[in-house]
Amino acid sequence: MNCPDCSPDSSMDRRDFLKTATLAGAVVAAAPLNLAGAAAAKVSDSETLVATLYNSLNPAQKKDVCFPFDHALRSKVDNNWHITPHKIEAFYTPDQQAMITEIFRGLHNPDFVEKVMQHMKDDAGGLGKYSMALFGQPGSGAFEFVLTGRHCTVRCDGDSVEGAAFGGPIFYGHQPGESFTEKPDHPNNVFWYQAQRANEVFKSLNGKQRELALLGDPRPEKGTQTVALPGKTRKAEGLPVSEMTRDQRALVEKVLADLLLPYRKKDADEAMRYIRKNGGVAGLSMAFFRNLDLGEDGVWDVWQLEGPNMVWYFRGHPHVHTWVNIRA
Repeated sequence: MNCPDCSPDSSMDRRDFLKTATLAGAVVAAAPLNLAGAAAAKVSDSETLVATLYNSLNPAQKKDVCFPFDHALRSKVDNNWHITPHKIEAFYTPDQQAMITEIFRGLHNPDFVEKVMQHMKDDAGGLGKYSMALFGQPGSGAFEFVLTGRHCTVRCDGDSVEGAAFGGPIFYGHQPGESFTEKPDHPNNVFWYQAQRANEVFKSLNGKQRELALLGDPRPEKGTQTVALPGKTRKAEGLPVSEMTRDQRALVEKVLADLLLPYRKKDADEAMRYIRKNGGVAGLSMAFFRNLDLGEDGVWDVWQLEGPNMVWYFRGHPHVHTWVNIRA
Protein backbone atom coordinates (compact mmCIF):
# COMPACT_ATOMS: atom_id res chain seq x y z
CA MET A 1 0.00 0.00 0.00
CA ASN A 2 1.27 3.45 -0.88
CA CYS A 3 0.07 5.01 2.37
CA PRO A 4 3.08 6.11 4.48
CA ASP A 5 1.00 5.95 7.64
CA CYS A 6 0.42 2.22 7.10
CA SER A 7 4.02 1.38 6.29
CA PRO A 8 5.88 -1.26 8.31
CA ASP A 9 7.83 1.48 10.12
CA SER A 10 4.65 2.96 11.59
CA SER A 11 2.63 -0.24 12.16
CA MET A 12 3.37 -0.51 15.87
CA ASP A 13 2.30 3.09 16.53
CA ARG A 14 -0.92 2.57 14.59
CA ARG A 15 -1.69 -0.69 16.38
CA ASP A 16 -1.11 0.99 19.75
CA PHE A 17 -3.58 3.64 18.68
CA LEU A 18 -6.10 1.00 17.65
CA LYS A 19 -5.95 -0.68 21.04
CA THR A 20 -7.05 2.58 22.65
CA ALA A 21 -9.53 3.49 19.93
CA THR A 22 -11.21 0.09 19.97
CA LEU A 23 -11.79 0.19 23.70
CA ALA A 24 -13.17 3.70 23.40
CA GLY A 25 -15.62 2.57 20.75
CA ALA A 26 -16.68 -0.58 22.55
CA VAL A 27 -19.38 1.16 24.56
CA VAL A 28 -21.09 2.27 21.35
CA ALA A 29 -20.80 -1.16 19.81
CA ALA A 30 -21.78 -3.12 22.92
CA ALA A 31 -25.52 -3.21 22.34
CA PRO A 32 -25.65 -4.80 18.87
CA LEU A 33 -22.73 -7.08 19.64
CA ASN A 34 -24.08 -8.18 23.05
CA LEU A 35 -20.76 -7.41 24.69
CA ALA A 36 -20.60 -7.11 28.47
CA GLY A 37 -18.63 -3.88 28.26
CA ALA A 38 -15.46 -2.25 27.01
CA ALA A 39 -13.26 -4.90 28.60
CA ALA A 40 -14.83 -7.54 26.35
CA ALA A 41 -13.75 -5.80 23.15
CA LYS A 42 -10.80 -7.11 21.17
CA VAL A 43 -8.55 -5.28 18.76
CA SER A 44 -9.43 -7.88 16.13
CA ASP A 45 -13.17 -7.20 16.44
CA SER A 46 -13.99 -5.52 13.14
CA GLU A 47 -17.52 -4.56 14.20
CA THR A 48 -16.22 -2.67 17.22
CA LEU A 49 -13.74 -0.81 15.03
CA VAL A 50 -16.54 0.13 12.63
CA ALA A 51 -18.24 1.93 15.53
CA THR A 52 -15.00 3.70 16.41
CA LEU A 53 -14.46 4.67 12.77
CA TYR A 54 -18.01 6.02 12.49
CA ASN A 55 -17.54 8.18 15.58
CA SER A 56 -14.26 9.54 14.20
CA LEU A 57 -15.81 10.87 10.96
CA ASN A 58 -16.36 14.59 10.73
CA PRO A 59 -19.67 15.98 9.39
CA ALA A 60 -18.30 16.46 5.86
CA GLN A 61 -17.04 12.88 5.74
CA LYS A 62 -20.33 11.50 7.03
CA LYS A 63 -22.21 13.44 4.38
CA ASP A 64 -20.22 11.72 1.63
CA VAL A 65 -19.78 8.14 2.88
CA CYS A 66 -22.67 7.44 5.30
CA PHE A 67 -26.05 6.28 4.03
CA PRO A 68 -29.34 4.99 5.44
CA PHE A 69 -29.27 1.29 6.19
CA ASP A 70 -31.86 0.48 3.51
CA HIS A 71 -30.02 2.36 0.73
CA ALA A 72 -29.85 0.38 -2.55
CA LEU A 73 -26.05 0.65 -2.72
CA ARG A 74 -25.68 -1.57 0.33
CA SER A 75 -26.68 -4.76 -1.50
CA LYS A 76 -24.82 -4.06 -4.76
CA VAL A 77 -21.90 -6.20 -5.84
CA ASP A 78 -19.63 -6.04 -8.88
CA ASN A 79 -16.18 -7.06 -10.04
CA ASN A 80 -14.67 -3.55 -10.22
CA TRP A 81 -16.50 -0.63 -8.68
CA HIS A 82 -16.23 2.07 -6.03
CA ILE A 83 -19.13 2.48 -3.67
CA THR A 84 -18.06 6.12 -3.15
CA PRO A 85 -15.55 8.13 -5.20
CA HIS A 86 -13.32 8.70 -2.17
CA LYS A 87 -10.16 6.61 -2.05
CA ILE A 88 -9.09 5.52 1.41
CA GLU A 89 -5.59 6.96 1.14
CA ALA A 90 -6.86 10.42 0.13
CA PHE A 91 -10.11 10.98 2.04
CA TYR A 92 -9.39 9.71 5.54
CA THR A 93 -6.99 10.72 8.29
CA PRO A 94 -4.04 8.46 9.03
CA ASP A 95 -5.80 7.06 12.09
CA GLN A 96 -8.98 6.41 10.10
CA GLN A 97 -6.93 4.68 7.41
CA ALA A 98 -5.41 2.48 10.11
CA MET A 99 -8.88 1.58 11.41
CA ILE A 100 -10.16 0.73 7.93
CA THR A 101 -7.11 -1.47 7.38
CA GLU A 102 -7.70 -3.33 10.64
CA ILE A 103 -11.43 -3.72 9.95
CA PHE A 104 -10.60 -5.26 6.59
CA ARG A 105 -7.86 -7.50 7.96
CA GLY A 106 -10.13 -8.63 10.77
CA LEU A 107 -12.69 -9.95 8.29
CA HIS A 108 -10.18 -12.53 7.10
CA ASN A 109 -8.47 -15.62 8.38
CA PRO A 110 -5.19 -14.46 9.98
CA ASP A 111 -3.41 -17.28 8.15
CA PHE A 112 -4.64 -16.04 4.76
CA VAL A 113 -4.93 -12.27 5.12
CA GLU A 114 -1.45 -11.47 3.77
CA LYS A 115 -2.39 -13.19 0.52
CA VAL A 116 -5.52 -11.04 0.33
CA MET A 117 -3.44 -7.92 0.93
CA GLN A 118 -1.12 -9.06 -1.87
CA HIS A 119 -4.00 -9.41 -4.32
CA MET A 120 -5.13 -5.86 -3.49
CA LYS A 121 -1.61 -4.57 -4.08
CA ASP A 122 -1.40 -6.42 -7.41
CA ASP A 123 -4.88 -5.40 -8.55
CA ALA A 124 -5.03 -1.75 -7.53
CA GLY A 125 -1.86 -0.67 -5.78
CA GLY A 126 -3.00 -1.47 -2.24
CA LEU A 127 -5.89 -0.96 0.13
CA GLY A 128 -5.50 2.80 -0.07
CA LYS A 129 -6.84 2.69 -3.63
CA TYR A 130 -10.15 1.18 -2.51
CA SER A 131 -13.22 2.94 -1.12
CA MET A 132 -15.75 2.32 1.60
CA ALA A 133 -19.19 3.36 2.83
CA LEU A 134 -21.16 2.96 6.05
CA PHE A 135 -24.86 2.13 6.12
CA GLY A 136 -26.96 2.76 9.20
CA GLN A 137 -25.38 3.68 12.52
CA PRO A 138 -23.32 1.37 14.71
CA GLY A 139 -25.09 0.99 18.03
CA SER A 140 -28.54 1.34 16.48
CA GLY A 141 -28.93 -2.38 15.80
CA ALA A 142 -28.52 -2.12 12.02
CA PHE A 143 -25.30 -1.12 10.30
CA GLU A 144 -22.94 -2.33 7.59
CA PHE A 145 -19.44 -1.40 6.47
CA VAL A 146 -18.82 -2.09 2.77
CA LEU A 147 -15.40 -1.88 1.11
CA THR A 148 -15.10 -2.00 -2.67
CA GLY A 149 -12.62 -1.65 -5.50
CA ARG A 150 -11.02 -3.81 -8.15
CA HIS A 151 -11.73 -7.48 -7.46
CA CYS A 152 -13.24 -6.78 -4.05
CA THR A 153 -16.63 -6.31 -2.43
CA VAL A 154 -16.50 -7.20 1.26
CA ARG A 155 -18.84 -6.47 4.17
CA CYS A 156 -18.88 -6.16 7.94
CA ASP A 157 -22.39 -6.07 9.39
CA GLY A 158 -22.43 -7.40 12.93
CA ASP A 159 -25.19 -9.77 11.82
CA SER A 160 -27.46 -6.80 11.05
CA VAL A 161 -28.44 -8.38 7.73
CA GLU A 162 -30.53 -11.30 8.90
CA GLY A 163 -30.07 -14.57 7.08
CA ALA A 164 -27.24 -13.40 4.82
CA ALA A 165 -23.77 -14.90 5.09
CA PHE A 166 -21.01 -12.27 4.89
CA GLY A 167 -23.71 -9.59 5.29
CA GLY A 168 -24.77 -10.01 1.67
CA PRO A 169 -23.21 -10.88 -1.70
CA ILE A 170 -19.44 -10.55 -1.92
CA PHE A 171 -16.83 -10.65 -4.68
CA TYR A 172 -13.15 -11.53 -4.78
CA GLY A 173 -10.61 -12.05 -7.54
CA HIS A 174 -7.01 -11.55 -8.57
CA GLN A 175 -4.86 -10.65 -11.57
CA PRO A 176 -1.30 -11.06 -10.30
CA GLY A 177 0.61 -10.32 -13.50
CA GLU A 178 0.61 -7.73 -16.26
CA SER A 179 -1.20 -10.00 -18.68
CA PHE A 180 -4.99 -9.59 -18.54
CA THR A 181 -5.40 -13.23 -19.57
CA GLU A 182 -3.53 -15.58 -17.25
CA LYS A 183 -1.61 -18.66 -18.27
CA PRO A 184 -3.47 -21.95 -17.83
CA ASP A 185 -1.73 -22.71 -14.52
CA HIS A 186 -2.53 -19.21 -13.12
CA PRO A 187 0.93 -18.51 -11.66
CA ASN A 188 0.91 -16.52 -8.40
CA ASN A 189 -2.87 -16.25 -8.29
CA VAL A 190 -3.72 -16.45 -4.60
CA PHE A 191 -7.15 -18.03 -5.24
CA TRP A 192 -6.29 -20.61 -7.92
CA TYR A 193 -5.88 -23.30 -5.28
CA GLN A 194 -9.69 -23.31 -4.99
CA ALA A 195 -10.10 -24.32 -8.63
CA GLN A 196 -7.43 -26.99 -8.24
CA ARG A 197 -9.46 -28.49 -5.41
CA ALA A 198 -12.66 -28.31 -7.48
CA ASN A 199 -10.94 -30.11 -10.35
CA GLU A 200 -10.15 -32.97 -7.96
CA VAL A 201 -13.90 -33.48 -7.74
CA PHE A 202 -14.23 -33.58 -11.53
CA LYS A 203 -11.39 -36.10 -11.82
CA SER A 204 -13.23 -38.38 -9.41
CA LEU A 205 -16.43 -38.45 -11.49
CA ASN A 206 -17.37 -41.33 -13.79
CA GLY A 207 -18.41 -40.81 -17.41
CA LYS A 208 -22.13 -40.35 -16.79
CA GLN A 209 -21.50 -37.95 -13.94
CA ARG A 210 -19.13 -35.90 -16.10
CA GLU A 211 -21.80 -35.58 -18.78
CA LEU A 212 -24.11 -33.98 -16.24
CA ALA A 213 -21.42 -31.82 -14.62
CA LEU A 214 -19.67 -30.45 -17.72
CA LEU A 215 -21.65 -27.72 -19.47
CA GLY A 216 -20.90 -25.21 -22.22
CA ASP A 217 -21.20 -21.53 -21.35
CA PRO A 218 -21.38 -20.20 -17.79
CA ARG A 219 -23.64 -17.44 -16.53
CA PRO A 220 -22.77 -13.95 -17.78
CA GLU A 221 -21.25 -11.44 -15.39
CA LYS A 222 -23.93 -8.79 -14.81
CA GLY A 223 -23.12 -7.16 -11.51
CA THR A 224 -25.57 -8.00 -8.75
CA GLN A 225 -27.66 -10.10 -11.15
CA THR A 226 -24.73 -12.53 -11.36
CA VAL A 227 -25.48 -13.81 -7.87
CA ALA A 228 -29.24 -14.18 -8.30
CA LEU A 229 -30.24 -17.32 -6.42
CA PRO A 230 -32.16 -20.17 -8.09
CA GLY A 231 -34.65 -20.46 -5.24
CA LYS A 232 -37.56 -22.65 -6.29
CA THR A 233 -37.95 -21.02 -9.71
CA ARG A 234 -35.23 -22.97 -11.55
CA LYS A 235 -33.09 -26.04 -11.13
CA ALA A 236 -29.46 -25.57 -10.17
CA GLU A 237 -27.06 -26.34 -13.02
CA GLY A 238 -24.80 -29.35 -13.20
CA LEU A 239 -24.48 -32.59 -11.27
CA PRO A 240 -26.41 -32.82 -7.98
CA VAL A 241 -23.99 -33.62 -5.19
CA SER A 242 -26.66 -35.98 -3.84
CA GLU A 243 -25.88 -38.23 -6.84
CA MET A 244 -22.21 -38.47 -5.94
CA THR A 245 -20.58 -41.23 -3.94
CA ARG A 246 -19.61 -40.73 -0.34
CA ASP A 247 -15.95 -40.19 -1.31
CA GLN A 248 -16.95 -37.65 -3.96
CA ARG A 249 -19.12 -35.77 -1.48
CA ALA A 250 -16.16 -35.68 0.89
CA LEU A 251 -14.16 -33.95 -1.88
CA VAL A 252 -16.93 -31.36 -2.27
CA GLU A 253 -16.72 -30.74 1.49
CA LYS A 254 -13.01 -30.00 0.97
CA VAL A 255 -13.91 -27.56 -1.82
CA LEU A 256 -16.22 -25.72 0.56
CA ALA A 257 -13.51 -25.63 3.22
CA ASP A 258 -11.06 -24.13 0.72
CA LEU A 259 -13.61 -21.56 -0.43
CA LEU A 260 -14.19 -20.41 3.12
CA LEU A 261 -10.52 -20.51 4.12
CA PRO A 262 -9.79 -16.80 3.43
CA TYR A 263 -12.49 -15.57 5.84
CA ARG A 264 -12.71 -15.18 9.60
CA LYS A 265 -14.18 -18.11 11.50
CA LYS A 266 -17.33 -16.23 12.47
CA ASP A 267 -18.35 -15.65 8.86
CA ALA A 268 -17.23 -19.07 7.64
CA ASP A 269 -19.24 -20.77 10.38
CA GLU A 270 -22.32 -18.72 9.53
CA ALA A 271 -22.04 -19.62 5.85
CA MET A 272 -21.77 -23.32 6.68
CA ARG A 273 -24.72 -23.07 9.03
CA TYR A 274 -26.91 -21.77 6.23
CA ILE A 275 -25.60 -24.39 3.80
CA ARG A 276 -26.38 -27.18 6.27
CA LYS A 277 -29.82 -25.69 6.90
CA ASN A 278 -30.57 -26.23 3.21
CA GLY A 279 -29.39 -29.82 3.03
CA GLY A 280 -25.62 -29.44 3.30
CA VAL A 281 -23.45 -30.34 0.31
CA ALA A 282 -26.10 -32.86 -0.75
CA GLY A 283 -28.41 -29.93 -1.41
CA LEU A 284 -25.97 -28.38 -3.92
CA SER A 285 -25.11 -29.01 -7.55
CA MET A 286 -21.67 -28.66 -9.11
CA ALA A 287 -20.99 -27.55 -12.66
CA PHE A 288 -17.89 -27.04 -14.81
CA PHE A 289 -17.80 -25.07 -18.07
CA ARG A 290 -15.82 -26.24 -21.08
CA ASN A 291 -16.12 -23.12 -23.26
CA LEU A 292 -13.78 -20.99 -21.14
CA ASP A 293 -10.95 -23.47 -20.70
CA LEU A 294 -7.63 -21.64 -20.74
CA GLY A 295 -5.10 -23.61 -22.74
CA GLU A 296 -7.76 -26.21 -23.58
CA ASP A 297 -6.06 -28.50 -21.09
CA GLY A 298 -9.16 -30.01 -19.50
CA VAL A 299 -8.43 -28.30 -16.21
CA TRP A 300 -11.64 -26.36 -15.79
CA ASP A 301 -11.01 -22.71 -15.03
CA VAL A 302 -14.70 -21.89 -14.62
CA TRP A 303 -16.99 -23.80 -12.26
CA GLN A 304 -19.58 -23.28 -9.58
CA LEU A 305 -21.40 -24.68 -6.59
CA GLU A 306 -25.08 -23.77 -6.60
CA GLY A 307 -28.18 -24.52 -4.58
CA PRO A 308 -31.58 -22.92 -4.04
CA ASN A 309 -30.10 -20.45 -1.55
CA MET A 310 -26.45 -20.36 -2.57
CA VAL A 311 -24.18 -19.55 -5.48
CA TRP A 312 -20.38 -19.68 -5.41
CA TYR A 313 -19.30 -18.97 -8.98
CA PHE A 314 -15.58 -19.19 -9.75
CA ARG A 315 -14.70 -17.68 -13.13
CA GLY A 316 -11.00 -18.26 -13.79
CA HIS A 317 -11.00 -16.82 -17.31
CA PRO A 318 -9.31 -14.48 -18.26
CA HIS A 319 -8.23 -14.25 -14.61
CA VAL A 320 -9.99 -15.07 -11.35
CA HIS A 321 -13.39 -13.50 -10.63
CA THR A 322 -15.49 -15.07 -7.89
CA TRP A 323 -19.11 -14.27 -7.03
CA VAL A 324 -20.68 -15.38 -3.76
CA ASN A 325 -24.18 -15.22 -2.31
CA ILE A 326 -25.39 -17.45 0.53
CA ARG A 327 -28.72 -17.02 2.29
CA ALA A 328 -30.50 -18.82 5.10
